[in-house]
Amino acid sequence: MDITEKDFERINSSKLYVPLKEQGLHSFVFDPIYDIRFFGIEKLHPFDAGKWGRVYNKLVKRGYINEQHICRPREAQYDDLLIVHSKSYLSTLQWNVLIARIMEVPLLIFFPACVIDRKVLKSFRYQTGGTVLAVRLAIECGAAVNLGGGFHHCSSKSGGGFCPYADITLAIKFLFAQRLVEKVMIVDLDAHQGNGHERDFLTSTDNVYILDMYNCDIYPRDVKAKKAIRKAVEIKSQTSDQRYFSLLKKALDEAVLEFQPQLVLYNAGTDSLTNDPLGKFCCTDCNGFQWRLSKK
Repeated sequence: MDITEKDFERINSSKLYVPLKEQGLHSFVFDPIYDIRFFGIEKLHPFDAGKWGRVYNKLVKRGYINEQHICRPREAQYDDLLIVHSKSYLSTLQWNVLIARIMEVPLLIFFPACVIDRKVLKSFRYQTGGTVLAVRLAIECGAAVNLGGGFHHCSSKSGGGFCPYADITLAIKFLFAQRLVEKVMIVDLDAHQGNGHERDFLTSTDNVYILDMYNCDIYPRDVKAKKAIRKAVEIKSQTSDQRYFSLLKKALDEAVLEFQPQLVLYNAGTDSLTNDPLGKFCCTDCNGFQWRLSKK
């Protein structure tokens, strides 16, 4: 993964780390703007565009976190996005037809791109800023969580699958440019293959190790991107808890032993849970899942 002189300049002038100085060190990153409200049209996609706020509210209700644990992210600006995306790609996000394809909501073609930007893409830019911030917080605090982000279908050159910005790649470029770490492991447990970051790190497998556990029967089936995966765990629809966790533990043990990362970027997907219309798995043991990861 190349980091140009211009990238260094943009990273050094970026404001995405500013909340650390303004707000202090907190383990959770979230802003209510994460939730997408677009005249109800967001409900036409099976992806829950309001899940981030609901996750936050449940964590608060159950006493796991409160407002004092939250760090508010900055919105990723155009110059921030140019660290990972080309000007030509960002210009396509001004065309409502292409935005509709990326977001998989055909009705968006009937709305001006400026309205879509304000009502939809702005949320994703805040979440992108949140991923960059959370990764830096993890360096400072030992662990951190962005309650949004994880747009693993977006590469530097192309968006798709409800993912318009390559936040994972961007966060890692920040780390490498500032020499905060040298080896990063991506553990991607979304039910879909993370073809976006995989395409970005095709030539960076020495310092970026990707463990991707996904349903090989569903989107995106990206054969080229698979070449970047150092530890691929392909499983079928209707996979149960016992089978899932057995394969996950084995893969994690092998990956950590092989690579010995300095930082692990975990991309969590709720679509591995039972009855999810997209992931098609049958995982129900949420508490067991949390316990198994914590033991790692």
